[in-house]
Amino acid sequence: MPRSALFLAAGVLALASVACAPEDQPSTASATAAAPSSSAAPCAKDQLKLITPGKLTIGTDKPAYEPWFSGDDPANGQGFEGAVAAAVATTLGFTPAEVAWEVVPFDSSFAPGPKKFDFDINQISITPERAKAVDFSDGYYAVKQAVVALDGGSIAGATSLAALKGAKIGVQVGTTALQAVQDVIKPDAEPSVFNQQIDVVNALKNKQIDAIVLDLPTAFYVTAAQIEGSKIVGQFAATSGAPEEFGLLFEKGNPLVSCVNQALGTLKSSGELAKIEGQWLTSTAGAPELS
Repeated sequence: MPRSALFLAAGVLALASVACAPEDQPSTASATAAAPSSSAAPCAKDQLKLITPGKLTIGTDKPAYEPWFSGDDPANGQGFEGAVAAAVATTLGFTPAEVAWEVVPFDSSFAPGPKKFDFDINQISITPERAKAVDFSDGYYAVKQAVVALDGGSIAGATSLAALKGAKIGVQVGTTALQAVQDVIKPDAEPSVFNQQIDVVNALKNKQIDAIVLDLPTAFYVTAAQIEGSKIVGQFAATSGAPEEFGLLFEKGNPLVSCVNQALGTLKSSGELAKIEGQWLTSTAGAPELS
């Protein structure tokens, strides 16, 4: 994981608390308020309703953490969300010089009221509660589960789900991890369930368990800031229930949603979105896919 614990400790707590979604949290793109337009004409660049005419203004928090961004510079088009934002902008017809970035604190992004951005990208989970105040695009990332272990531990070198069957696995109660472990890993022993994240973290530190399973965004934080000498063994997709999804966020009623959904649809069908995820959340981030 290419970032330091000191750099993350203050800011990523918000990410960890949001990304680790309870199992019963609805997180589908049905929360979005607008369907894709049937005609491409309203989505021509000169027809778009923008904060600044001729410029696409995108919001995110600062610092902009890796692997979501790179070098604390959202405008460079690197990192997963930096690359997604750049790809959406290009698909809408904007050059890099026609894109402006605005600093927007995470919590204020989904507060009711006027926005100073056209859309915000900041690992924001789509939820019905938030959709009462803002609009969301279709999901651009379905959150996966990750396996975290100590370097040098019994499963640190695992490259498949089958290699985890004999492991003692810990999960936090009320998260999607428990069902994912039971459905996908199917370990020989029932996973140990802990009330708080810190409890499962301490259990791994004390070697009471071999591994933690938790969502990938939280795994980046845990390995960078909470457990020294730990690593992400790999990631996998859960097979049951609706996945938690991140969406681009808009001011309520913004007609740009339908055009951005068209752009995301193009990126999905072309395979570009999957390519971006593979580059920045798998290869560069050191979180290989487990199968």
